[in-house]
Amino acid sequence: MNIIEEIKKSYKKGSSLHKLLYINLGLFLAVKLVFIILFLFNVGEAEVLVLKWLAVPAYLPDLILRIWTPITYMFLHEGFIHILFNLLWLYWFGTIFLEYFDQKKLITVYLLGGLSGAFLYIFSFNVFPSFAPYLEQSVALGASASVMAIVIAVAVYVPNYVVRLLLIGPVKIKYIAIAVFVFTSILDFSINTGGKIAHIGGAIFGFLYVSQYRRGKDIGKGFGRFMDSIFSLFKSKSKLKVTHRKVPKNDMDYNANKANEQEDVNRILDKISKGGYDSLTKKEKETLFKMSNKK
Repeated sequence: MNIIEEIKKSYKKGSSLHKLLYINLGLFLAVKLVFIILFLFNVGEAEVLVLKWLAVPAYLPDLILRIWTPITYMFLHEGFIHILFNLLWLYWFGTIFLEYFDQKKLITVYLLGGLSGAFLYIFSFNVFPSFAPYLEQSVALGASASVMAIVIAVAVYVPNYVVRLLLIGPVKIKYIAIAVFVFTSILDFSINTGGKIAHIGGAIFGFLYVSQYRRGKDIGKGFGRFMDSIFSLFKSKSKLKVTHRKVPKNDMDYNANKANEQEDVNRILDKISKGGYDSLTKKEKETLFKMSNKK
């Protein structure tokens, strides 16, 4: 199996978090390859040409002509350091996010957080006078707004979740999120202002999403259904397949099943100790209920 096949296999079997990481990294490498090709053929301003069609513009006439950019911008990165830190934060907080939410919700928060960031960025540049001189040239790119939505969502949902930091020790995740937000979105606001506004937009969505979710309302549910309908258009219909549940044949199989069940219960109980009973998913609550009623 060659490396391309291995990557495809890893992508298909990976979680939604791994898919987001792959898409960001894949687009980054693809854009760099296009830069090289255009440079070799002496195409002037190669980087500007590529970014023009993928970054989201603040200028409304340009936005109308490139209506897809509020989606593409949140997967687009220009420099290595830019993508490195975004993917690291996405991986760290995305991993914690998946301890309490399902994979579809991760995709939903990522996309809607990015769209919220794009909206606030476009709105601000078209409303506030200080941005008028830069309006027609300004564009935004990067996963920062989407990542910030996930960071804030996790911090609001399980604020007392403890993370052990190198050289510092245990720190509650709410303090990490506050520090990340302040340093990337508030300080030096006059530098990369468009990006910082997008960060704030993503953070607002992350906060609203969890606040409403705690009240029993999933504000991303409709968007999730819409995305399912879009993705279903590209999925090939699978052939009918009949499966049979495996029944333990002997004591060894029985004991193995019991061990797996106990491992699930231990994981759920550990999750309750960190985030409380309300942090469990519906499936996890059902599993706990079934196990507690087994004789």
